[in-house]
Amino acid sequence: MQRLAIILGWSVVLAAVLLGSTVFAQSGASGSLEQRVERLERILDNRTLVQLLDEVELLRREIQELRGQVELQSHTLSQLKDRQRDLYLDIDRRLQRAEAARSRPATAEAGAQGAQESVQGASGSQESVQGAAAETTEAQTTVAAVAPEPQAADIDPVAEQRAYQQAFNLLKAGRYGEAVKAFDAFLSEYPTGKYADNAQYWLGEAYYVTRQFEPALAEFRKLVSEHPSSQKVSHGLLKIGYIHDELGQSDEARRVLSDLIERYPDSTAARLARERLQRIRGQTG
Repeated sequence: MQRLAIILGWSVVLAAVLLGSTVFAQSGASGSLEQRVERLERILDNRTLVQLLDEVELLRREIQELRGQVELQSHTLSQLKDRQRDLYLDIDRRLQRAEAARSRPATAEAGAQGAQESVQGASGSQESVQGAAAETTEAQTTVAAVAPEPQAADIDPVAEQRAYQQAFNLLKAGRYGEAVKAFDAFLSEYPTGKYADNAQYWLGEAYYVTRQFEPALAEFRKLVSEHPSSQKVSHGLLKIGYIHDELGQSDEARRVLSDLIERYPDSTAARLARERLQRIRGQTG
């Protein structure tokens, strides 16, 4: 573009010179040499020509400024995409750590209870020991009767984790359409798996970031109803409230966000819900 502006400027100058040469030739024998030179100088000093050159220079500068703005915006957009990927990854890691921490106390409690029962059995009478043995046999029979189907035991945890990570990587990369398909396939394959609640949340998120609010709403509602004890529920409720607000359903948005704050008052989702409620009140008066 800069080269085009320079060429345009020199074209204007050349045209003026050629025009002056034509006038100079046409004057021929009429007038002295001095008069001819004066005519040519007047043509070159013409204000219109100067204005054209100034406009060309101004256009060249504007093109440079626009090019700089485009480059800056491209860089900013790239930074935002990188930050979004990092945010998704950080949230997922935090939730996995929270789930691991939640499962550890339950395991420790079960171990302590088992140890206590063993001590009581060892210190009891022979009759108590026989009774415990009988109860153990009965419990084993009951467990065998209600044992899960072989299909549940055949789930490969490594394959499950790999499938989840592949879907999540698509989401981080901004390939939202592919992420939707991948999370759908994952939930079909592992509907009650270790990562089912996370996958359900990110499926809704993949719809939400592309402003497909109706399917996003359905997926977040499914998360809340099918995984009520999940760490993701608070953020699922938050997104449900956001979607109602985006759809202009202010009353429903206020109801959902208020319910979220009441159920999870100290959570990050509750803090964000309070901020959105303030904004909604400001908009609706």
